[in-house]
Amino acid sequence: MAKLMVLTLVGLGLALFRDHRSSYQARFNAFKEVTPVELPNCNLVKGIETGSEDLEILPNGLAFISSGLKYPGIKSFEPDKPGKILLMDLNEEDPAVLELGITGSKFDLSSFNPHGISTFTDEDNAVYLLVVNHPDFKSTVELFKFQEEEKSLLHLKTIRHKLLPSVNDIVAVGPEHFYATNDHYFVDPYLRSWELYLGLAWSYVVYYSPNEVQVVAEGFDFANGINISPDGKYVYIAELLAHKIHVHEKHANWTLTPLKAFTCHGIHLLVVLLRKSLNFNTLVDNISVDPVTGDLWVGCHPNGMRIFFYDSANPPASEVLQIQNILTDEPKVTLVYAENGTVLQGSTVASVYKGKLLIGTVFHKALYCKL
Repeated sequence: MAKLMVLTLVGLGLALFRDHRSSYQARFNAFKEVTPVELPNCNLVKGIETGSEDLEILPNGLAFISSGLKYPGIKSFEPDKPGKILLMDLNEEDPAVLELGITGSKFDLSSFNPHGISTFTDEDNAVYLLVVNHPDFKSTVELFKFQEEEKSLLHLKTIRHKLLPSVNDIVAVGPEHFYATNDHYFVDPYLRSWELYLGLAWSYVVYYSPNEVQVVAEGFDFANGINISPDGKYVYIAELLAHKIHVHEKHANWTLTPLKAFTCHGIHLLVVLLRKSLNFNTLVDNISVDPVTGDLWVGCHPNGMRIFFYDSANPPASEVLQIQNILTDEPKVTLVYAENGTVLQGSTVASVYKGKLLIGTVFHKALYCKL
């Protein structure tokens, strides 16, 4: 009888393990292979060899690029060198990058480890750059003021908070106001690994201001990229391991709710509360929003296993999605670019400016294309 119970428990354990392993592989899209989608006029960006994880393009065509990210479990080609912020002028015929100098007596350049970035331009046209930073693998948000003539960043402030323990990306809504994604609930590396493996979906989004900090959305399986619609009414959140992009409505008190859909049936108007999301067969990373059209441009990982378990002989591929009419009942999703890692490994972000497409990666190069 005892042996039967042991065998039963072992059998149940193995069945659960097989089910969980299958779920884990599905979350990471472990078996997906890429069918190439090429663009005709593309070149690698000179001066980027160790990542271009996030980028932000100003209305005048100047692009900020975060480079040199060191992230637990992810490949780095320069693990002992600090990260940097690069500047690129997309108005030039053959644009290259320039590393921006950083000034400010209290900022530690040696531990600079930039991740997600966002800009805010005030009514005086002063440009502020907010940068997610991981000094010693902790999380802060660094506030800089862009000095265009000097081609430098003036460090103004370091932001820390208990509700910002594992920040991945941010979208600025003021000089010191932003929404931020926490991609993990736990800070401890051991607990983070179990959270990731078990798919606990405990990550969340925070609204931060100097006077108020609050959780505004939660229940994500690795909350990743975040951005806002051109009219400021909707916030888009990428859920990496669920392969989803969520649409939330922003309110005057900065809280978020899932988008409301209004459906007419005859003379009756029904208000249906939905957690509106789009599902994809790829791991969605950073989101850029075209300020003119409102289209979303998304850098994606077709196969997440190749990002988290790097093999130079079988490198991570790249995909770029364009999403049009996301606020309608029939959004249009286009796979604009797909490549198996021979040219570009691990795309994380894509953004457009006047018919030009800039694609960044977590630890590799960057690609510049004319559409």
